[in-house]
Amino acid sequence: MIPQMPLVLRWPRRQRFEHFHPGSNVVTLSAVEQVAYVPGTPWLYLAGPSGSGKSHLLVAACQAAIQGGRTVQYLPLASMGDKAAAIRGVAGSEFLALDDLGAIAGDREAEHALFDVYNRAKAEGATLLFAAEALPTQLGLGLPDLRSRLGACQQALLKPLDDAERRAVLRKEAATRGIELDDTVLDWLFARYARDLGALLDLLDRIDQASLAAKRKITVPFLRGFLRESEPGA
Repeated sequence: MIPQMPLVLRWPRRQRFEHFHPGSNVVTLSAVEQVAYVPGTPWLYLAGPSGSGKSHLLVAACQAAIQGGRTVQYLPLASMGDKAAAIRGVAGSEFLALDDLGAIAGDREAEHALFDVYNRAKAEGATLLFAAEALPTQLGLGLPDLRSRLGACQQALLKPLDDAERRAVLRKEAATRGIELDDTVLDWLFARYARDLGALLDLLDRIDQASLAAKRKITVPFLRGFLRESEPGA
């Protein structure tokens, strides 16, 4: 069984609904919140490219469901070794979030395990929340019955924030720390690092700590020195 670890030990503080920046995804965010807060809401299948915030929303939904008194499990399939065993190990939770469904495409045992979990959850009145980079018909699943079951879920698309939106979020998050990021610094960061918002915010945390320790303003020369020390070869 997948352990239900204490919330503070399991998930980052930032992965909550209030820390999600929806951009054009307001309707999708509302759909995920509905599933998380209201038992009996139709199951939801969330599709979007890497870096669009799927895992953030699934973890946020789990935290919201826990706060609502439900038992919860979160299964990040891409990081699981024996995926079939991991899926079969989930049991007894009222809310189950399954991330990275594409990781089981073509894995016959894992697909059958998910099909069984789907049917068992339906019979037990549990809530399922799914996430993948593609819709069920485009995921490459070999089990027709599983494609059919997933396709019967409510579906919502998630779009990544564009560069202007990511810049605005990074600038706003920096401002809450008393940091001013000018365009030169943002240009430098965006030219050299993955534009996944979560990765950029994690980097901002590290930069903030380093600048406070060094008592220096965040500039491009400071960033070069900090990253040369913290990421040799970068």
